[in-house]
Parts: sequence; structure tokens; C-alpha cells
Amino acid sequence: MQDVDALGQALGGFGSRRVLVRSDLNVPLEQPAEGSGGSPRITDDGRVRASVPTIRQLADAGAVVVVCAHLGRPKGAPEQKYSLAPVAERLSELLERPVRFVPETVGAVAEAAVAEAGPGDVLLLENLRFNPGETSKDDGERGAFADELAHLADAFVSDGFGVVHRKQASVYDVARRLPHAVGGLVLAEVEVLKRLTEDVERPYAVVLGGAKVSDKLKVIESLLQTADRILVGGGMVFTFLKAQGHEVGKSLLEEDQVDTVRGYLEQAHERGVEVVLPTDVVAATAFSADADHDVYPVDAIPADRLGLDIGPESAATFGTWLADCRTVFWNGPMGVFEMAPYSEGTRAVATSLAALEGLGALGVVGGGDTAAAVRALGFSDDDFGHVSTGGGASLEYLEGRTLPGLTVLED
Repeated sequence: MQDVDALGQALGGFGSRRVLVRSDLNVPLEQPAEGSGGSPRITDDGRVRASVPTIRQLADAGAVVVVCAHLGRPKGAPEQKYSLAPVAERLSELLERPVRFVPETVGAVAEAAVAEAGPGDVLLLENLRFNPGETSKDDGERGAFADELAHLADAFVSDGFGVVHRKQASVYDVARRLPHAVGGLVLAEVEVLKRLTEDVERPYAVVLGGAKVSDKLKVIESLLQTADRILVGGGMVFTFLKAQGHEVGKSLLEEDQVDTVRGYLEQAHERGVEVVLPTDVVAATAFSADADHDVYPVDAIPADRLGLDIGPESAATFGTWLADCRTVFWNGPMGVFEMAPYSEGTRAVATSLAALEGLGALGVVGGGDTAAAVRALGFSDDDFGHVSTGGGASLEYLEGRTLPGLTVLED
């Protein structure tokens, strides 16, 4: 993987060439009411902002910059709600230069648009996943799509960290077909992840939340070998509480994972890893901001209620466990942060991580819903040591898995 100086030389060397940039522009969109005539609205532009520096550097160097990305999960065919057109508008605003939106990914229209572009021009192709070849498991189909993408450019820059764990045409196969370089965003992400896995400053705490423990089984297993403390919140915590023998009412519960979680708790005890669970939760009568809700000890959750956030006592305890840490990685909100009554646990953890920044410690917000949560709660990316753009990719890196989009760049 290149260092910063080599990166600058590589991107500068792509000036006056056609450069295909794989960015991660998979932002959340709020669709307009049916029949309103309105346009989709980006609710969190963090990934667009993170993509700007590499695109700007290439454009300033005189390259024709052809940006490609995906949005949502279309099924290999065009779906208007997943169009990247609104993203092109926001990208243009942030770059402070025109961005031409190309309403197809490959083909005659895309080729003509690239041919008409001049030095410093920026184009954004339509959603890659409108073509089944992008995500195909068939090497031939995926390769054929990669051939068409590669035909649009002279060089390739991989700058979409959120997809480097995917063996997809625009992530893996194009890099095998064109001279390539790693983008600044991917380079920064990897450098931070190395600090979480190599010569880690301790104490090292990991905060895990989100809905399902099954989504994080492998990373928990890996973190039991490396972390000093694991703090658990979110919907996944109720499987942990059940493993401790607590009843969890109507809370989210993965019954088939209780024995696995119990085994993890035993391993943690044997290894001296502190697993910190909530002592109280905010539980409501329904999954609604307007539902009747109250704070309950974890050993007294009513049978007719479901937990939607960690409680105030737990939030304070989590803060204490994080206060002396030198390294913290956080992936997953502590509750249903989108609803005000259940956002305070997530806010408390964010506040604790922000405090670490002033102490010279490293606090990493692990992408996805976690990054969206802290922004929605009024925090800035600058409040933290690092805000990742790729939750899934970060977790797989911490698991020690091979990420195809990184290994293909190493030659």
C-alpha cells in the first residue's frame, strides 16, 4: 500500500489522463412523497464529503475524472429511486465545479460523455449496480462489465473504502485491467485500522451496538484476542443479557445465538477481557417515539416492553470505562437514535469519544449507522479522531479477513 508521498506522486502522474475513480457515494436518501413532484434529499452527505479530496486532486492535476459508485441495493436493473443524479448535484456543490451526470454506466452515452470531456472535467456515471455484472458471482459476467468500465479510462483509482471488502467489478476486476493507485480516503482508512490492530495503544476498548449480534460474531471472536474492554449496547445487547440469565421482555433477541454469546462471555473471563453490559435500559410498550417508556434495571424488564436504548446509569458507566482509554473503536448505535427518547445512550458514547480527542487518544467511529448517528445528534467529524466511511469493511479488516479491493492494489 502506498504512503502519502507516493500517493501524491501517483495521482499527480495521472494528470491529462482519463481516470476512473471508484468512490463510495452510497448515501441515505429521503424519497419525496408520492405525487409531490419533489426530489430525493440526501440526509447524510458524509461519504460524499469524504470522496471530494481525491477527486479534486485529480481534477486539479488536469485529469478527466470519471467517478463511479453505487447507491442502495437495486437488483441489477435501473430503479429511479436509486439514481445517483441527486448525488451529482451535491458533489458539484462540494467540489465547487460542474459535475456532469451521465445517465448510464457503460455504453455509447457514457463513451460519448467521456470523449467530450476536457482536462479537469468531472463526470459521475449512473449507479453501477444497475448492471448485473457489477455484483455477479460469475467471473466471466463480472469481467465483461469490468472490460466496459476499463474502456472508459486510462487509469484507475480505488477510493471507495466502504466496498473494498467486496469482490465486485468496479472494486476488484477493473484494478486488474488498468494502471492503478489507492486513493487518499482508502489510504487514510487503512492507516487508522492499522493503529487498531498493530502496536495498539492501551487500554483499548471496543464499543459494539446495532441490532443483531449475529452480524458481529466473527469480529467479537477476533476482538477477544486484542481488546482490553468490550462494551455492548444496542439491540444486540439483549442476547448478551439473556445469556446471563435475564428475561428481556419483547426486546430484540436472537435465541439461536444465546449459547454462542455465553461462550464468548466465558472466553472473555478466561482471557481477562472486561465485557461491560448495561445495568439499566430504556424500555417502551411499542417501537415508537410516542410509546410509553421508562428506565428499568436489566433484571426487571417488564414482559410487555422492549428495550430501545441503554439507560442513564449505563451511559455514565460506559463513560467511566472509556475515560482512560488510549484507543477506542465504536461500531453500532446504543439505541434507536432516530427517535429522541432513545438517543441518549448513543449521545453519551459520542460525547465520551469526543473527549478522547482532546487527550491525544484515538477514538474511531466505525462507519455506517454509527457515523450517521453522531452527525444526526449534532456532532462534527472533527470531534473524533476518525470517522470511517465503511462499517462492514472496517469490521472485516478487524476480523483479519482478506479484503479483495485492497489486495488487488498491492502489485
